[in-house]
Amino acid sequence: MKKIAVFTSGGDAPGMNAAIRAVVRAGIYNNVEVVGIMRGYAGMVEGSFKPLVSKDVSNIIQHGGTILKTARSKEFMKASGRKKAYDNLVKEGIEGVVAIGGNGTFTGANIFENEYNIPFVGIPGTIDNDLYGTDYCIGYDTAINTVMQALDKIRDTASAHNRLFFVEVMGRDAGFLALRSGISGGAEGVLIPEVPTHLDELHLYLENKFKEKKSSGIIVVAEGEEEGGAYRIAKKVRKDFEDYDVRVTVLGHVQRGGSPTAFDRVSASKMGVEAVKTLIEGKSNVMIGTKCGQLELVPFEKAIKESKSINQKLYDLLTVLNV
Repeated sequence: MKKIAVFTSGGDAPGMNAAIRAVVRAGIYNNVEVVGIMRGYAGMVEGSFKPLVSKDVSNIIQHGGTILKTARSKEFMKASGRKKAYDNLVKEGIEGVVAIGGNGTFTGANIFENEYNIPFVGIPGTIDNDLYGTDYCIGYDTAINTVMQALDKIRDTASAHNRLFFVEVMGRDAGFLALRSGISGGAEGVLIPEVPTHLDELHLYLENKFKEKKSSGIIVVAEGEEEGGAYRIAKKVRKDFEDYDVRVTVLGHVQRGGSPTAFDRVSASKMGVEAVKTLIEGKSNVMIGTKCGQLELVPFEKAIKESKSINQKLYDLLTVLNV
């Protein structure tokens, strides 16, 4: 293999630049030319390619976002768009591709490789951390720390005014970010899509335990929570507890940004090098996952179709910590 490409797709995540850097440097180390595809699948369809050498990825490991940009491509979802992408890859002489992203990215890679037999290897990059087959995705650790720091600051003002805050974090289909950041931020409750929300139980907690022992507090809500997110839940609580000073904070896209943590930088670097090694060895249609600190190859089919479960013991920990 003499020439490979790398791209980022879907939602950006801190550490993507560290992964790009690792792919480029690993390519150079193995005498493989590396080309960056701008704006994900959209750039693949448009033929937006950029040769990458060592200096192109200098001084990027500490930055969030992605130097290759990212986009969602409706055209790539069509057979005609994928044919354009294939023609552009062949014209460029690209023999393998490293895809950095989440579920949608790997779904597209799986379809494309099955249609055109161009090897793809994936690196999991999503702050939702919802891909099956890997304990951690790039960006997850940084996002946890971002939310935790926000919760610390919100608690300062909550305590000053005796307020109950409902803080909404990202996680449309998964509560991994909400759960771990909620525990690290000392939240009084965490509401996530994986666990049915019983408002009567929440009301009972607020009426008894909370009112007896707390004058202020924080409830972390994943945006995909079944009751409709922080605003709707807060509205119901205000109605039933008129004496509570209830406020809502939606953290939004601040969770995606920022300098990646050391953990995300190291993870991204290891996965980037392993992705290039995997392509050189003739393996493809797999994601580089990490299990118990060890890198593993996970077929795209499993990564995108299998359901990743939350750690029930971690969720149960909330009950113990909020007595």
